[in-house]
Amino acid sequence: MSEIILRPFTWADIPAITAIYRHYVEHTAITFDTEVPGEAAMAEKYAALVKLGHPLIVAETAGQLLGYAYASFYRPRAAYRFTCEDSIYLHPNARGKGLGRIMLTELLAQSRAFGFKQMIAVITADTANSIAIHEKFGFRHVGRYDAVGYKFDRWHDIVHLQLAL
Repeated sequence: MSEIILRPFTWADIPAITAIYRHYVEHTAITFDTEVPGEAAMAEKYAALVKLGHPLIVAETAGQLLGYAYASFYRPRAAYRFTCEDSIYLHPNARGKGLGRIMLTELLAQSRAFGFKQMIAVITADTANSIAIHEKFGFRHVGRYDAVGYKFDRWHDIVHLQLAL
């Protein structure tokens, strides 16, 4: 893999972000979305993140977007304003090469700089690689919800992990 560049999100990233997310909606239970959002919906979502000033980064190499990550409010109520939830999505061809670790490192740094005090990871329970990377960064298991998401004709559990920032 060529040199990986982490940079802030730009509006020109929306098509590639939408395409990456499409893969996860259509082929995995990593997200519980069952319908692929279009570029307009993704732009609206990212406009809200940009307006809030929340951490939002992309990774690229040789002009190709390899992944994106963001941290935003865990819940919308004001009392949660210092707690964020992280999301990292990688292009399928970029998985298993250490990019998740690189992106999570930067996302944690930006989340601390923003002023978040806690980060929550909400992960489909059978996604061992996502759980493992969070554990390597010191996230601890704080909860499990059984059979809360139904996708691809079966029930999925989720786990919650937490890290004090």
